[in-house]
Amino acid sequence: MFRGIYVACITILDENGNFDLANMTVHINNLINSGVDGILFLGSTGEFYSFSVEQRKKLASFAVNSVNKRVKVLIGTGSTNINEVIEVSKFSKEIGADGITIVSPYYFGPSDSAAEQYFGKIAQAVDIPIMLYNFPARTGTELSIEVVSNLAKKYYNIVSLKDTVDSISHTRRVIQKIKSIRPDFTVLSGFDEYYILNRLSGGDGVLCGLANVEPKLFVDLHRAYENKDFVTVEKCAKKISVLMNLYECTDLFITAIKAAVKVNGLDISTYTNLPGINITDKQFNIVKKIVEEARSIV
Repeated sequence: MFRGIYVACITILDENGNFDLANMTVHINNLINSGVDGILFLGSTGEFYSFSVEQRKKLASFAVNSVNKRVKVLIGTGSTNINEVIEVSKFSKEIGADGITIVSPYYFGPSDSAAEQYFGKIAQAVDIPIMLYNFPARTGTELSIEVVSNLAKKYYNIVSLKDTVDSISHTRRVIQKIKSIRPDFTVLSGFDEYYILNRLSGGDGVLCGLANVEPKLFVDLHRAYENKDFVTVEKCAKKISVLMNLYECTDLFITAIKAAVKVNGLDISTYTNLPGINITDKQFNIVKKIVEEARSIV
């Protein structure tokens, strides 16, 4: 169901931390016009962890209305409180989202058995396609291959996985296991530079933050791979390899992504909710150099 290039959309804020919906509209239209297959709002890059339930509902409603069915819309509904997950998930269904993305529980990481019960309860409570979100670097525990495959077998509305693990071997094993029992189940890599390895392993694409910065680059990569144009695949991959440095040049990577969007011409604030802190002039110049270096590759 969810295949190709999906963007983990930034949430653009003003300097006071309020939603900048005007610039969000411009940004969303640019993503769609660049040819992306779908947009995730309120994921990790979208700072879901820093907003109240009511704020998340407000942004989700805006997002669905702004996209207006031009591409797929996913809403991140993860929380440490399962009742909040179910509430925001049901709301996402009501407003017309195409699916929800749920990060595995964090703080007290669950055992495999507890994770199955957690996601199973949500799957039974909501009637909307669910993408599981495995991000052990942030949650402290990994959604194991066994957990994902068991959930895929039991619940028809669990349809996809975003695997944000810095090891393509893990993603490959997930793909091979899940596809053998549910060929319709899709697996997207959360690491931007793993698109090619994901596809070679039988996966379905990426859901990533750098597509905010260069959406057409990722779309070109996807189309070139589909058309077996490996000269273009190589060029796109080299550019993405350079852009990956954006994840390491600010205190919180989200700030660097916002700065790179600003460098590319959208005059936005780079304000990021705490624990993000303001970007320095030195960091902004590093971001600018990275964007320019990637753009210079021909």
